[in-house]
Amino acid sequence: MSDKSQSSPRLLDSINLPSDVRKLDQAQLVRLAGELRDEIISVVSQTGGHLAPSLGVVELTLALMSVFDFDHDKVVWDVGHQAYAWKLLTGRKDDFHTLRTKDGVSGFPKMSESPYDHFGVGHSSTSISAALGMAVARDLSGKKNEVISIIGDGSMTAGLAFEGLNQAGHIDKKMLVILNDNEMSISKNVGAMSHFMSRNLSSRWVRRFKKDMETILNAVPAIGEEMLNYARRSEHSLKSFFTPGMLFEAFQFNYMGPIDGHDIKALQRAFRLYQDLDEPVLLHVLTKKGKGYAPAESNPTFFHGVGRFEPETGQARKVAQINSVPTYTDVFGDTLCQLAKQDDRIMAITAAMPEGTGTACFEKKFPERFIDVGICEQHAVTFAAGLATQGYRPFVAIYSTFMQRAYDQIVHDVCLQNLPVTFCLDRGGLVGEDGPTHHGVFDLSFMRHIPNMTVLVPSSEAELADCMATALTHDGPVAIRYPRGAGYGVPLKEKPEPFALGTGEVMIQGEGVAVVAVGSRTYPAIEAVKEFAAETGKQATVFNARCVKPLPEKQLLELVNTHHSLVLLEENTLQGGFSSAVLEFLSDSDALGNCKIKRLGIPDEWVEHGTQIELREQLGINTSGIKKVVQELFDKN
Repeated sequence: MSDKSQSSPRLLDSINLPSDVRKLDQAQLVRLAGELRDEIISVVSQTGGHLAPSLGVVELTLALMSVFDFDHDKVVWDVGHQAYAWKLLTGRKDDFHTLRTKDGVSGFPKMSESPYDHFGVGHSSTSISAALGMAVARDLSGKKNEVISIIGDGSMTAGLAFEGLNQAGHIDKKMLVILNDNEMSISKNVGAMSHFMSRNLSSRWVRRFKKDMETILNAVPAIGEEMLNYARRSEHSLKSFFTPGMLFEAFQFNYMGPIDGHDIKALQRAFRLYQDLDEPVLLHVLTKKGKGYAPAESNPTFFHGVGRFEPETGQARKVAQINSVPTYTDVFGDTLCQLAKQDDRIMAITAAMPEGTGTACFEKKFPERFIDVGICEQHAVTFAAGLATQGYRPFVAIYSTFMQRAYDQIVHDVCLQNLPVTFCLDRGGLVGEDGPTHHGVFDLSFMRHIPNMTVLVPSSEAELADCMATALTHDGPVAIRYPRGAGYGVPLKEKPEPFALGTGEVMIQGEGVAVVAVGSRTYPAIEAVKEFAAETGKQATVFNARCVKPLPEKQLLELVNTHHSLVLLEENTLQGGFSSAVLEFLSDSDALGNCKIKRLGIPDEWVEHGTQIELREQLGINTSGIKKVVQELFDKN
């Protein structure tokens, strides 16, 4: 962290809009970079967030604002978890301390939050396509503004990024794609030569010379066109030999770089050079994740998305844990390793998230059976389908919200062919501070209606292990959905045990009102019913459905026939989710009778960011909300 002087006011305090940055000289820009880092570190240490990515693009952000006019020009930050400096400089510094807190500043660019957030993001690899759409719209409208896409090297692994590049190069639209490379290792010598070759092959006099030579060669009878094509091939070959730009030149982009992404002057020169061009340009910049904060520089993976920490040391703040209850993610990883010891057909597949999905331990123990495909969820699913055709049992571990990207592959490549692929949907339900782009609240809806798909939702960490064992015995696709965070302290069995599909479990036997729950809401329902019984002497039933497809039909019929009211409880959107499935079944079976039905879940609206506790309370799906509904149903009868 930079030294702070009490005698001189912060430059940051005088910056309200991007136009204020354009007034600063080089020394002031460097000073402001330090102040931005201090502010980001200070706030994120209290709120958690994406620290290392945002620290890595401070100079890039300042250089952009010092050259371009973002009252007219447009920028799309890919993924968006590197946009904290952008937020601080676009009118949100006074509220920045509320980052990722309920009703506070979002952790991602959000169009409704600021006119300077030109495109809302949260998932990767979308920036080039979105920016190209803006560029086409600009030209159709006769406007002259610049359009800029900023994409990380990790996001460039996704097919969507290359689809955008391909179309942009094909239609030859003026736009700037900035490749923020913070992972590749390029030596200083090669980097210097690359910068030299790129700069000079793109400089103004070279481009004038090229146009003059094209005119001359085209005028030469018979051989002029052939000579011109040879000259073009020679230039591209020479440039690509010294730079990693061959791929981007193939997409018809003018490649520049790589240059130091922490050198504001170099970035400004590159941006001004681009402004003089009338074609798609890819600028390759080299940055360091966590730049300026030693703990983040040395451990960028930990500080990519970090919880609260001590800014002086970088150590995570201690959070009280009840009996060291493991997280669902940890239980998943440990159970997968346990099952894999006994079954060499098991393969683990993830999409650039080995630590986040708990598969890192599998990678260490079974490296030959572990595949990280990068940010390529569609490929991961079809790749798993190919494995399954050859007798393997792939477990595809991807966050619920990211599995949405592979819907077509789930339908056609796995379910249509009834292949035994197990989808492990981590972060199912409300994830908290990352907000609507990351809440996994649609999976039950988009999984359960696909023929051949089995959908399991464990009520606890112990039942998660049993669900995994059950999936291994089933000869068809299975989706297992489980939440973010710690379990409920339910003891794990020595060996996971499969259960019969289409069966649930009565957790508390009562009468009158039955709470039929799935997943993370089951144990809060138990707590609510116990509290209600202690207060009123009335004992409701709690039923853990655990199978969304196939439903525990026989047990549901028994419940509706023996209770005057059912509460259908889930942490999924109510549209097409678990409660919809139950209502469809009861209606089709003509079994509703006079039984009253109350549904609790996610309404048909976007749930913003906040802690999981806050959001569940807001939606009435926490213990007190469940108890209130049980009380109301008893009162009505």
